[in-house]
Parts: sequence; C-alpha cells; structure tokens
Amino acid sequence: MTFIIRAARESDMQHLYEMAKLTGGGFTNLPPDKKSLRAKLERSAASFARDDTSVADELFVLMLENVATGDVRGTCQIFTRVGQHWPFYSYRIGIDTKYSQELNRTFRSELLNLTNDLGGCSEVGGLFLHPGERAGGLGMLLARSRYMFIRNHRDRFADRILAELRGVIDEAGGSPFWDGVAGRFFGMNFQEADEFNAIHGNQFIADMMPKHPVYTAMLPETARAVIGLPHPSGRAAMRMLEGEMFSFENYIDIFDGGPTMTARTDHVKTIREAKTGKVVAIDKGGQPALVSTGRLGDFRATQALVSAVDDRVILDPEAAGALRVDVGCEVTYVDR
Repeated sequence: MTFIIRAARESDMQHLYEMAKLTGGGFTNLPPDKKSLRAKLERSAASFARDDTSVADELFVLMLENVATGDVRGTCQIFTRVGQHWPFYSYRIGIDTKYSQELNRTFRSELLNLTNDLGGCSEVGGLFLHPGERAGGLGMLLARSRYMFIRNHRDRFADRILAELRGVIDEAGGSPFWDGVAGRFFGMNFQEADEFNAIHGNQFIADMMPKHPVYTAMLPETARAVIGLPHPSGRAAMRMLEGEMFSFENYIDIFDGGPTMTARTDHVKTIREAKTGKVVAIDKGGQPALVSTGRLGDFRATQALVSAVDDRVILDPEAAGALRVDVGCEVTYVDR
C-alpha cells in the first residue's frame, strides 16, 4: 500500500474538517471550523502559486493520500515566517536569583516571561495522522516530508525553525496550565480560548494578558506539574523532533504550557542529510528511503527503496509511479 504526500487542494476541505473533528482539542492549527479551514486552503493555494524566492508570511498545507484509493489520511503544515500579522507569543522559563545577607541564603525563583522571541521563525505544525493509519512509518513520512519541502525551497524559509507540541489536556478537555495562569485573566475556559485563537488569531492575548513575569511558585501544583510537558500522544513526536536536532530551550505555549522545540533550519537532520540525484533506472530492490520531487504545487514525497551512487539513483517501480517520475527525472532522497 503506497501513500503520497502532495499539496493540498480546494477539494480537500471536507477531509480536513473530518480530521479536525478527531483532534480532541488543543490543536490550534487544525480547528474544526470550516471557515478557518477554507481560509487555510486559500492561503496555502496562494503560497504554492507564488514562484518567488523571497521569504514572506506564507502557509503550505500538505496532505497524505492513499495512492490506490485516493483516501486522504493525514495532513501537515509549514509556516514560512510566524508573527508577521500578529505577534507570536510564548512564555520563556527563566530564573530570578536573589541573595539575603541577613539570612545568608540564596533564593532562586522560576519565572514565566511573556516574549515574542520566536517571531520571524519558520514553523512546522498541524500534523495529524488518522488513528487507523498510525503504523508503517506514515507519521514519519508526514513529519519529514516538511523538511524535504523546506530543503527544496530553502530560500522561502527562515534560518530558525520551531515546532509547538500540544500540552497536557485533562479528560474533560481542559488544560491545567490554562486554568492556573491565563484563564484567570480571560473569563473563558481553555476550550473557548483555544477555539477563539484558532479562528480569530491571538491579538486578544496582547489586549488582555498581563505583561509582568509570573512566578511559578504562585501557581497551583496542577499547573506547575505540566509546564513544558507534551500531551501523552505527542511524546513520540517530541522524540522525532529531537532526532531531527530540535531542542527545548525553555519556550512553552501560553495556552497549555506545552513545549516549543527549536532548531537551526540548516541543522535539521533531514535537511542536512538529504541529497539530490537523477533517476537512471527504475528497478526493484534498494534501501528504505524518503524520496521527493517537484516544486511548489507539484511537490510529492513518498517512502521508497533506493539504490544511489553519487547523483545516480535507482528507484523502485511502485515509488516511481507514486511520484510520477521516470528515468532522467531529478529527485531528492534521504535514508529512512
């Protein structure tokens, strides 16, 4: 069974909506709101249509499709530069150190500082894989296809890249972090705030959020306990990001306290190790790899068996068919 990553189309609207309803909340980049999803598809179409090398505020939406059936089973997103229309807010965890001569003691307090440090970065996000397909390396294909796309369109992306991981959500769909911090200032529960942010943007945060540092010692234990922790379903994604050389640099999401991972774009493993070659033959055998081809709206990526020497690539027939390439075509490949 072969799956392909391709550019999103207008006809993917219902697919996106059905997947959005399965996310379980806290998934800002994939809200179950048709108007917002339609706006995303329109923005993505404009980004794919702009054949320019300059960095702009763009969004690319990619889809995972079963080649045999045409069923869409997953999606992911790439933002070229966040924080251009609205500030991109994060909390950064810091330490305030004080010394009392009279007590002969040093006091260290953990602080949450509201910051726009990550504005201007690129972002990978919006990754969702249908629960029935969470095997066979499809999550890896979705995740790493974004880096293949970035490598093949490097001039369109910033020198630093981030990924936000969903924080801990309780069984009722609430966020202990939100309840202990921001929820005290907004008069709405986590689900209401999350939905509002996904649909209307986060300007309301600038309007309402206190700008002073928050001492974590003043928070309830339930909120302190989840700071910087991913949702249990996101632990594998965090390990995958770490494998791509992302790291946690004390930035967390202001809504649910989940970790924000960052990396230098050119240090991301897939981007750094991928190579470009020309298909010289189509034949069975080879080593497992990820292969992509095409620019912008013609971009496609899949899992494949590849034999490569220098810039000469032998590609297995099934992958060649999925990618719509033949002998003489150029592909980008990286070990799986």
